[in-house]
Amino acid sequence: MLTAIPLILAAYLLGSVSSAIVVCRLMGLPDPRTQGSNNPGATNVLRIGGKKPAAITLLGDILKGVLPMLVGHLFGAGPAVLAGIGLAAFLGHLYPVFFGFRGGKGVATALGVQLGLYWPIGLCVAAVWLFVAKVLKISSLSGLVSMALAPLFIWLFWPEQTLVGMQLVITGILVWRHRQNIRNLIEGTEDRLTSKLD
Repeated sequence: MLTAIPLILAAYLLGSVSSAIVVCRLMGLPDPRTQGSNNPGATNVLRIGGKKPAAITLLGDILKGVLPMLVGHLFGAGPAVLAGIGLAAFLGHLYPVFFGFRGGKGVATALGVQLGLYWPIGLCVAAVWLFVAKVLKISSLSGLVSMALAPLFIWLFWPEQTLVGMQLVITGILVWRHRQNIRNLIEGTEDRLTSKLD
């Protein structure tokens, strides 16, 4: 417990470092919370700044999920602590303490959590995302489909109820955070020009 609490807190704090906002500030771009979709994620950075800042943002958001999980493994954390770490990193991205609790939608950081938990899980989720994106060319739908399947991949590779439960919570929150995208998908108005994780 003495190790778990600092690991979970550190994961939340790292998750709270908004890659999109930091990258935009360093590269002289507008605040992504005030431009485009107003979402501080890689897709919106792509809209307002192009491929390079978007790629850096995407990498940063993924690493926010990967690194805390790897540290957890390094300290020998069990499934319950790993689940806490993963959820904390994800929630940090969504509700960053350093940026007024206005964060992104969380797909890239969730993918990072899955890669850090066990890399084959993350690769399966990424493969689904890429396949859906290639066929349908809709970023939000790619994220929703891949994250809907993520609990199944965790169960197949690491059948631990606590970890599956963590992913079910993450998936549920992601669906809620994408509720406007879902409405747009139903209405046929969702943006088809994006190609990065939001």
